[in-house]
Amino acid sequence: MLRLLAIRNFAVVEALEVEFRPGFTVLTGETGAGKSILLDALSLLLGDRFEARQLRPGADRAEIAAEFDDEAPELRAWLAAQDLADEGPLLLRRVLDAQGRSRAYVNGRPATLAQLADIGERLIDLHGQHAHQSLGRPEAQRQLLDAFGGVEPLAREVAAAWRAWREAIERRDRGGREAAARQAEREALAARDAELAALGATTDEWQALSQAQSRLAHAATLLEAAATAEVELSEGDVALGARLAAVAHRLRQAAQHDPALSDVVQLADEAKIRVDEASRSLRSYRERLDLDPAELARVETRLAVFHDLARKHRVRPEALPALADETARRLAELVADSDAGALERAADQARQSFDALARELSARRKAAAAALGKRVTAMMKELAMAGGRCDIALTALAEPASFGAETVEFRVATHPKQPVGPLARVASGGELSRLALAIQVVLAEVGRVPTLIFDEVDVGIGGAVAATVGRMLHELGLRRQVLCVTHLPQVAACADEHYRVSKIGRGGAVASELDRLSAGARVEELARMLGGHEITAKTRAHAGELLAQQRAATATRRTR
Repeated sequence: MLRLLAIRNFAVVEALEVEFRPGFTVLTGETGAGKSILLDALSLLLGDRFEARQLRPGADRAEIAAEFDDEAPELRAWLAAQDLADEGPLLLRRVLDAQGRSRAYVNGRPATLAQLADIGERLIDLHGQHAHQSLGRPEAQRQLLDAFGGVEPLAREVAAAWRAWREAIERRDRGGREAAARQAEREALAARDAELAALGATTDEWQALSQAQSRLAHAATLLEAAATAEVELSEGDVALGARLAAVAHRLRQAAQHDPALSDVVQLADEAKIRVDEASRSLRSYRERLDLDPAELARVETRLAVFHDLARKHRVRPEALPALADETARRLAELVADSDAGALERAADQARQSFDALARELSARRKAAAAALGKRVTAMMKELAMAGGRCDIALTALAEPASFGAETVEFRVATHPKQPVGPLARVASGGELSRLALAIQVVLAEVGRVPTLIFDEVDVGIGGAVAATVGRMLHELGLRRQVLCVTHLPQVAACADEHYRVSKIGRGGAVASELDRLSAGARVEELARMLGGHEITAKTRAHAGELLAQQRAATATRRTR
């Protein structure tokens, strides 16, 4: 749920901060006051594209921030997977500058616009005032039905299966077209595979051979160094070991007169022990050191084979084992792609997988279409289209598509004697607006997004129908947080919270302000909405009566 929205230097808003509560909240104000700008800012915060003209004139940057309750486990899990989780409320922030650049943050951590958009889909469902304009598009109608039926994940599976099927067909067809080129590549890879298999190189062999070659090639030098060191450490009276023994003896005699030298004696004894150990290790090393010229020749011959193959195939010698693995993998792919029967079977299997998913999607769409048509028909009666009806037709495609095996078409009749027909051709502009609202309300009832925003979707209606719209939105507010920008007093009177957006002049500039209205101020605002600039005692009385009626109706709905 949206708790707080803060805006600075966005469009006509200089600085604004508003707290939102659960239930149904309306925003009203005169035309041009900036009501929809608040929702535009929220859309930007949730990933919409920013344009420099949206920056307040004279400002270097705009900033939008919001606080949400993120109690949904699904959202918590998503945030944790993105390394954006934090204790407490969810904090979103977006900073925009005059050059059109923007930076986004989630819980204080840098985030991408794609991540903001993903969060937005889980937090807010925005219904714009021109939603009905897209309602005539087949794609939009199909998406609405899938959203109502909860089959969007299945629809994505169908799309993925369709792509896999088409790719299998392309591989099958390409196998025939490119047979000669593939055969040439197979032959070249087979020769390389044979060479690398004959080499039999392992990942560690190159390093082991390199170390062995270095040791064997320098064996004489190593032997001389070890022998000289052993003499210096332990042979003769001037050897280091003998001199350390003499030093330790003299210090031990002196320590009889001053015990403070005992620690130094112990250190000298330890040094003598270490020197003796080093001498014995050198003796053992000399005995093990291999001066075998035949072994050196064998190692260098093996290294030469590595170098020759590495130069031939243009890789480093240590990369030959990885090249062998890649060669075998690609050769296996070419063999599989050259098997016409296998390619045909793969294409058939991919088609069967798609068909199974598409059949399931069709069945679930059919059930959802019947339920959605029934619900929208019921809503149409409440929105002054009594006797009208909505049917959702599913028509099988001659060839399946990425979205499934059928098209979706909303067909309506707006009065009893009218036959159903395509929504875009049958309904007038006002009727389309009401149909869009009916569909949006039905979808909102079954959705899981915690906050619903309606931006003047009530354009073109009034009177009793407007009161019905207000009641619908209020009932939605009993289950979800609902925000609505409206110009209708009948809708505004149904709200639990009422905010007025006003435009004021300040130092030659214009700014929008937002005020939460008290009961008395609500009557004044409703009177303005009813009577325009001429507010009389009669319009105030009408506004007060309208508000009282809606409060009584609201109390009745809350006690059900």
